[in-house]
Amino acid sequence: MRKFFGDLIKLGFLVLVVFALLMGIRALIGLEIEGGGHHDFTKYAYSNWIAALLSIGLFSFFVLSFLTPLKKQNWRSLGIYEAFIIALFTEMYGFPLTINTLSSVFGLQLSLGHIQGHLLGVFLARAGLMSMENAWAFVMVTSTAVMFFGLFLMSKGWSRIHAAGGELVTDGIYKYVRHPQYLGLIIITIGMLIQWPTIITIAMWPVLVVMYYRLAKREEKEAIEAFGERYEEYKRRTPMFLPSIKRSNLIS
Repeated sequence: MRKFFGDLIKLGFLVLVVFALLMGIRALIGLEIEGGGHHDFTKYAYSNWIAALLSIGLFSFFVLSFLTPLKKQNWRSLGIYEAFIIALFTEMYGFPLTINTLSSVFGLQLSLGHIQGHLLGVFLARAGLMSMENAWAFVMVTSTAVMFFGLFLMSKGWSRIHAAGGELVTDGIYKYVRHPQYLGLIIITIGMLIQWPTIITIAMWPVLVVMYYRLAKREEKEAIEAFGERYEEYKRRTPMFLPSIKRSNLIS
């Protein structure tokens, strides 16, 4: 039953990601959107608390389906992730704290139009690299692709662990990194930051990474106790998070 719900969640999340990706590509190549007109970049789209709650619920349910906490330290790490997405979607759909802060404190000329929350797009447009519409589409496509890749890693990792039934897994995606699910979660949050960076989430992101790094280290100690030399050998030949970088004191 758990596998059925996990597959259902993965499918739903995949549909949403692909939809967002296609919308971004559609705008990027200059097609008309929103009923025959072009995107209204001045549109005020905040105080939509229903959208904020639905988004928080979706991303919370998604992560819980892959990373069900079993111990106290797992719940602590999940709490950091929850705080991250709450802060993100509260600003994305609720109250534009970062835009107000950058405008009032730092003097940046940002309107309350919803598009201004895509700060990377605003930077690209003001730097003269592309139009605001193309910059928005570029940010949407890039961030969605990054989140899709994170979803792929989490899905592959979860599938291998579920099929193993408690045995040591060293094949599939685990042949390249020791913690693909945590890596996938971190990559998803990077995608979120690309799409909608905020002061709070930028400050919280390093904390989230450190928390999951420490959690991974604790789990590895437990794996060594359970599997002994088999896991030690696996650890020696497989990087912790970055498959293109050899094992070092920094990542292992």
